[in-house]
Amino acid sequence: MYTKIQETASWLKERMTTSPKTAIVLGTGLGQLASEITDTYEFPYQDIPNFPVSTVEGHKGKLIFGKLGGVDIMAMQGRFHFYEGYSMKDVTFPVRVMYELGITTLYVSNAAGGMNPQFKIGDLMIITDHINLFPEHPLRGKNFPTGPRFPDMHETYDHNLIAEADSIANDLNIPVQHGVYVGVQGPTFETPAEYKMYRIFGGDAVGMSTVPEVIVAHHCGIKTFGISVITDLGGFDVPVEVSHEEVQEAANMAQPKMTAIMREMIIRAERIQAHNQDKFNTDHPTEGWK
Repeated sequence: MYTKIQETASWLKERMTTSPKTAIVLGTGLGQLASEITDTYEFPYQDIPNFPVSTVEGHKGKLIFGKLGGVDIMAMQGRFHFYEGYSMKDVTFPVRVMYELGITTLYVSNAAGGMNPQFKIGDLMIITDHINLFPEHPLRGKNFPTGPRFPDMHETYDHNLIAEADSIANDLNIPVQHGVYVGVQGPTFETPAEYKMYRIFGGDAVGMSTVPEVIVAHHCGIKTFGISVITDLGGFDVPVEVSHEEVQEAANMAQPKMTAIMREMIIRAERIQAHNQDKFNTDHPTEGWK
């Protein structure tokens, strides 16, 4: 598998004209963020060696390279899910490739069902932690040389990025929630009893993605920020039926808010990096060096 990852990364490097350090995984109903990216060039998944192909409605299936707010980025428009029949190695294959391409920060978005009674449909929930209930762990098997055999998981979602998102949301007057994301295999939506159980476990929202990708990114030392759009509610006294179409509709309605936060986070991160580089250059002048 590691050989395939390197082959895929080499294929992309030969065709890339930018050098992104930032990547975004666009989830169900959130692919419209791609319209914010300028100076784009794209690679359909089916054209990329060793890449799986997304089979879910609403997931277009391509890697997009370009600029967001003037910052070089890459974006996955369409992700892979365990319930599609892929192994966890396949589900997280793109994240491994991102690491080989030099990605250092990953922004992950998804649609999720809310069981926190304070939540309502259309809310944005910044992920502060997760509970992994997938039946297969993405790090199972021979350890990849990108991280330790037993990685620490105390700050899986970067605290500085969360604080930055809170600041931006406040500046833009966008209300946000915080919570724990429960990752499950799907593809069924949750029963009322399951919603209640996940809430007892300490979860605030539940979905069928994100956790495997974040675990692998963390294993690679990639800083991660995750955000969910609450597209349906469960675990309350009155059960509410839900369909994939309704999830997509709710996610699309929340798209402008998520886009605004994501865009500003990436722009500010670039400014901070540039400032730190300028400060380093000032503190370590190279004039006169040979």
